[in-house]
Amino acid sequence: MLKDYTVEIYRSDKRCKRGEKLVTKDDWPNMEKSSLEKGVKDSIAENERYEIHETYVTRKNMMSGKDFQERYDTPYYCSPSSETYWSM
Repeated sequence: MLKDYTVEIYRSDKRCKRGEKLVTKDDWPNMEKSSLEKGVKDSIAENERYEIHETYVTRKNMMSGKDFQERYDTPYYCSPSSETYWSM
């Protein structure tokens, strides 16, 4: 099934606290996950790893109760699905 995906590529880096750093974050609209995964595996280096996320997720608005779409990487406090968003 065609969906929008975001690929994050991390490279190992001992200077960072987590031992790795984010190298790139790219959006891929209208792709199949299997073909995207195959292409990413072939293009990354040995000291890199990748994560594939669906770009948009469905959440429920806390005040109205309606479902809405937002990016997977939206901070919690910026999302209408959180109490923090509505208390500011």
